[in-house]
Amino acid sequence: MNKLPVVLDLETKYTLRDVNNNPKKLGITVVGLFDYRDNKTKIFDEKELTKLFSLLEASSYIIGFNVGSFDMAVLQAYYPGNIQHFPTFDLLDDIKSKIGKRLSLNDFLIATLGKKKTGHGLQAIELYKEGKMDELKKYCLDDVMLTKELFEYGSEKGEVMYLNEKGKVTVKVEWKKYLEDPGKSESHLTLPF
Repeated sequence: MNKLPVVLDLETKYTLRDVNNNPKKLGITVVGLFDYRDNKTKIFDEKELTKLFSLLEASSYIIGFNVGSFDMAVLQAYYPGNIQHFPTFDLLDDIKSKIGKRLSLNDFLIATLGKKKTGHGLQAIELYKEGKMDELKKYCLDDVMLTKELFEYGSEKGEVMYLNEKGKVTVKVEWKKYLEDPGKSESHLTLPF
C-alpha cells in the first residue's frame, strides 16, 4: 500500500518568548491534520499524541507551513524517538529558498486564494487559557485546511503568489511530487529496540 502525506498544524500553551525561545518547552494544546489516506481531518489533544505519532510514522510526508523548524521541534518534546527522521515538506522553507525572505501564511493565502486565516497563534493560546477547546480545535483545523488548499493550489498550478508594493508576485513551485511520491516502504520508527 502506498503511503500518502498528511498536512499538519499545532497550537501551543506558550509563546516562544515565554520559554526563552525553546520550542520543546512550548507545550502542545492541540494538533490538527488532514490525512490523505482517508481524506479526513483529525484533531488530537496533548493526551492523544500517541495516536498522532502512529499516523505520522505511516505517512509519506508531513506537510505544513513552518512545520520543519517549528511544529516538528515542538513535537520532539513528546516523541520518544528522533522526530527529525520523519520526512517533512515545509511550504515556508521552500518559498523562502526561492524569494529569500519569510512571509506569513496569510500573505500567500490572500494573494493566491483570496482567503485569510481565522485568527493567529496568540489568540489560540488565549482560547486554551480560557478553556475554549472547541474553538481552539476549530481554529487549528481551519489552519490545516487553508494550508492544504494552498499546497494543492501550488501542486496543481505550479505557483503561489504574494503581494508586494507593486502588486502580485508569482513564485514558481514544484509541489506535485509530494502528493505522488509514495515514500519509502520502511517505517519511520526511530525508537531503539
